Amino acid sequence: MKVFCSLWLLLSLVKLSPAPPASQDPPFACRGAGDPAPPQPETPEDMASSGDLEPTHYPARRAATVALHQLNTRHGSPHRLFALQEVHKASAEDVAAGGRKYSLDFSVTDWASGSAGPALRCSAEVMFPGTERSSPDVQLRCEALQQINSTAQDHAFYQKYIAPESAVSAQHIPDSYGNVSEEMQPFWRLARVAASFIMLRESSENTEFNMAQVASVTQQESSEKQLMLEFVVLLHDLPSQEIVQWKLLASWSPDRGVRVLQTEWQPRCPHDTKPPN
Repeated sequence: MKVFCSLWLLLSLVKLSPAPPASQDPPFACRGAGDPAPPQPETPEDMASSGDLEPTHYPARRAATVALHQLNTRHGSPHRLFALQEVHKASAEDVAAGGRKYSLDFSVTDWASGSAGPALRCSAEVMFPGTERSSPDVQLRCEALQQINSTAQDHAFYQKYIAPESAVSAQHIPDSYGNVSEEMQPFWRLARVAASFIMLRESSENTEFNMAQVASVTQQESSEKQLMLEFVVLLHDLPSQEIVQWKLLASWSPDRGVRVLQTEWQPRCPHDTKPPN
């Protein structure tokens, strides 16, 4: 029953939300035949190997995706959102207490800029602790982040929506045709940044999360000069093909960035009682 429910949810999601706009790299669950190929499947050698890793295989890609979540939590905004472009080099080593450390060299692009944006080079060390349900530790360095400056756009967005009469409420981003309206694109990016906090916290060597859809966004009242937004997001875990739903309350302003204030995992099947590992 659990497998059937997960498969039904995944098929429903693919039908309802094929992809963001064409200039963006769509979630894996929404890719069509003409989209870029996913990473190469993981082999038994990948799972057990230390030293240099094949950059196109899952272990390297998963670790780089965790580093990407960290980057977006620190530097994401309504008009700046990073996507993984390519893993250039990767290695892994076993560490004390059953943990595993990945050293990575990879490049990212600004999702908001599309194909016209510059590619930035990053390096990271991602430590997956041996303790179950512990979040990974990420040490991240990226070059030339100042090349992507969204300050003016972010301030204009803030001034437009901080007024109470501009409160926003929307559902299904992308819509059933895979479209994201121009007005909703900054909210979709904010949801992706906020979801990065959850995806970073929940990541392990056995997961690779991506935000598949914003089920809903509702602007809340705030007395702190922050945009206060309640999101319900659907996260896709690529290895297990599970779709998990989270409700979160996030605040944002140009000066303070995105902060996630509350998170709540929401089961989508009646028998589920706790978030998946």
